[in-house]
Amino acid sequence: MKIVALFFPKASIGTYLVAMAVAIALPIFAFVTLLLLQLEDNQRSALKRETAQDALALSRIIDRQLQDMATTLRLLSSSPELENGDFASFHERTETALRNNSLYVLAVDRTGRQLLNTRRPFGTPLGEMANIAALDAAMKSGRIEASDVFRGRTSGDWVYNVTLPRAADDPVAALIITQDAKDLGRLVTTQGLAAGWSAAVIDQSGHVVVAAGPAALEPGTPFDPRILPALGFSRGVFEDKTILPHMLLGYAQIPGWSWKTVIWGPVAQASILSTWRFLIIGGVALVLVAVLAAYAVARQVRTTIRDIAEMAKRMGDGHIVSPVETSVIEANQVAIALSNASFDRSQTEDRLRFVMHELVHRTKNLLTLVQAMMRQLAKQADSVETFQAAVADRLEGLVRSIELLTSEQWGGVSLRRVVDIHLQAFPQSREQIEITGEDFVLKPDAVQNLGLALHELATNSVKYGALSVPQGRVRFEWRDVREEDKPDALLRFTWEERSGPPVIEPSRTGFGTTVIKAHAAAAFRGTVEIDFLPEGLLWVLTAQRAALERD
Repeated sequence: MKIVALFFPKASIGTYLVAMAVAIALPIFAFVTLLLLQLEDNQRSALKRETAQDALALSRIIDRQLQDMATTLRLLSSSPELENGDFASFHERTETALRNNSLYVLAVDRTGRQLLNTRRPFGTPLGEMANIAALDAAMKSGRIEASDVFRGRTSGDWVYNVTLPRAADDPVAALIITQDAKDLGRLVTTQGLAAGWSAAVIDQSGHVVVAAGPAALEPGTPFDPRILPALGFSRGVFEDKTILPHMLLGYAQIPGWSWKTVIWGPVAQASILSTWRFLIIGGVALVLVAVLAAYAVARQVRTTIRDIAEMAKRMGDGHIVSPVETSVIEANQVAIALSNASFDRSQTEDRLRFVMHELVHRTKNLLTLVQAMMRQLAKQADSVETFQAAVADRLEGLVRSIELLTSEQWGGVSLRRVVDIHLQAFPQSREQIEITGEDFVLKPDAVQNLGLALHELATNSVKYGALSVPQGRVRFEWRDVREEDKPDALLRFTWEERSGPPVIEPSRTGFGTTVIKAHAAAAFRGTVEIDFLPEGLLWVLTAQRAALERD
């Protein structure tokens, strides 16, 4: 008890409600914070993967371009005109073939002197090529290489070369395809990248060959020297908040070449920062709203409890019982007030008067019904025993309806349940009866009257009709019908027997016929048709739905 009192001291209900509001709001706030941290981490990991993949995809595009240029050089190197030293024919054929591809071919000797250049008409005096270093590197390695970007002497623009070295004793030491860097730019785009992202191709010396995007780096521009040393793997992601604050860079080495592709851009922090701001502001607002709401509720509850206590004190009339003591001050006041009013008799007496009034009303109705039933049976009974048996049988059916209504506190019963209850009195015939119809709730009076009719129909069938033989069948159904001259909604009940003994129409009208015909028609403000057909009894009740269905 001391531990409980330590954690739950006596305090007002407002204090407890405010504490509860804070205790609920703070864990929710903390949980949402953890979710946002996890979301931010997942988004950054996904962005890193996508950045590396985009850089790799760009490297494959550039690799295909360089491979195509290398294949073209191999084909040109084996041309008969070049082998025969017919440079004029080689120049004409090559210039025509590559005219539409913005590619130009150079043939040079070992000193770098140009033997031909398809950028110039054949026979034009040509000097030494501009990029001797790229030629020497290719001659030394003996394989096709791509040069760094440089300013071409003939074109006057930024270009790059792809060099194919030839045999040492060949007058043509190397064949070179050159292309303007800006023409390579059509392959380097930022389509598919997020807004604000850039892409570039970097040569071996760290200069931009071509770039696209908002960074707008021109060919020949040195790429950031602080970043280049970190791009040592075949591909990866570079992230440094001091060099590239709030940015991410992905790179990939072009396989078989000395170039790299890079893409970089801002990390989408706006939505995360906005979410964080919303979380902080919303969390504080949530706590404040919860505290204010708890205080308002506590004030209202406190006022309500005091009002109830005051009312209970005024209404109390009897012995005083000892009140219980709680940790909530206002709850103690309620306990005291309820103890003072524990022997309040006025409401109990009002309730008893109401129950008695309802009991008298229901009893009068039942007695009236029983009296009418006994008068009818007395007229038709030929002995006391017959009269007693008939009364007992009908009262049994009436009792079933009353028990059913009592279980529902006389508030109405579903039609299907009424049917099932009354047919339970004939368990041996239950499998012979087919019941169809959409269920709804009956009024209390309709439960009694329809129950009487069903009991009479089933009793008559068990004694004389289809249920008296194993092969007999009964179909009981109800459905909505519409009649042009009657705008009110109608229901049609049908009791149809077949495969029973031969039907003989009775010579006189008994109590059962009165119940299923005259009484049913009057009770439901409808009409009843009874046909004693050779194949079995047919009973049809057409009544107003309003007379049966509970509102």
